[in-house]
Amino acid sequence: MPATLIGVSSNSIRVLDLFAGAGGLTAGFHTASDRYTTVRAVEMDLAAAASYEATFGEDIVFAGTIQSWLEKEDVPEVDVIVGGPPCQGFSTLGKQDEEDERNSLWRYYAETIVRAKPKYFVVENVAAFAKSRQFRDFEEATSPGGLLEGYGFRWQIFNAADFGAYQARKRTVIIGYRLDLGFPGFPEPTHAVHQTVGEAFRGISEETTGTELPASASVSFGGKNFAGPFTARQLHLGRSYAPISRRRFAAIPEGGNRFNLPEDLKADCWKKHTSGSGDVMGRLHKDKPSVTIRTEFFKPEKGRYLHPTADRAITHYEAAVLQGFPETHRFVGSKTAIAKQIGNAVPIPLGAAIARHLEPYL
Repeated sequence: MPATLIGVSSNSIRVLDLFAGAGGLTAGFHTASDRYTTVRAVEMDLAAAASYEATFGEDIVFAGTIQSWLEKEDVPEVDVIVGGPPCQGFSTLGKQDEEDERNSLWRYYAETIVRAKPKYFVVENVAAFAKSRQFRDFEEATSPGGLLEGYGFRWQIFNAADFGAYQARKRTVIIGYRLDLGFPGFPEPTHAVHQTVGEAFRGISEETTGTELPASASVSFGGKNFAGPFTARQLHLGRSYAPISRRRFAAIPEGGNRFNLPEDLKADCWKKHTSGSGDVMGRLHKDKPSVTIRTEFFKPEKGRYLHPTADRAITHYEAAVLQGFPETHRFVGSKTAIAKQIGNAVPIPLGAAIARHLEPYL
């Protein structure tokens, strides 16, 4: 059983966060209103779960799989369930394996809805989710006689930049509702003029504060020791680049990419491929939102992740800012683990927009 939550007022909106990661959706909901109170979160990645606990308090997160949680604990009744099941099996990146076992996790999400009896639920996932078999199965579950009989849902693809995020990140958002309450609608975009990378990075030094995490910070969680917790500002860390990488960065102009490199600085694979993605080894545009911040944003060869003007990739701090993480958020784990937490998060402004929209109905 989870610890009893003390001090939850009658005006609170009780939230359950599934596949919680480091708490991006929760951060969005808490940013939107202090009425939202997370009573339980479930996350199997220990480092991410430790980040969640360091940010939102002890004994809130269950560090394990949703299957284990459903077996071991009583599911609390809540007003809202939020979460985004892992999407790698049907992401537009990779081989789109619809048989990936992670794609069956929606069933555990559905089982949690049955037990928690929420008024509303929110599912966030990649844009390709709406075309997947798992989406169709989820939809079928709301039919008469289905697992989610008594609920309905609608979906829409949103661009996080339309809601004030510093990045253009398209995601499928499902808003589910109890049939007797009716569909509450979707939030309307708030930013016809998008915020830019230049605005996000205003006041952030181009000089990094080192390459390694502070050695003095350590925390124990789930029987393991992790580095942290760290503020996002403590993560303004660079990398040790090979000389050829530094020459490549210096040769790429503002807004440029690998196509701007002279022949002697191009990798052999680039010489053979003169078309294709222009984001590889690309600089972020100062006057536009960033591209989607993925889990390997610290590797310029993975996309348009070079700083707009500095000869380096963006730092973890800069990535967290582009995602909209508040200064109060804390991160735990290795640099790679924290990058995964940042890249997998829902942009905080998008989560906040959903939360603000739902609050009057709660």
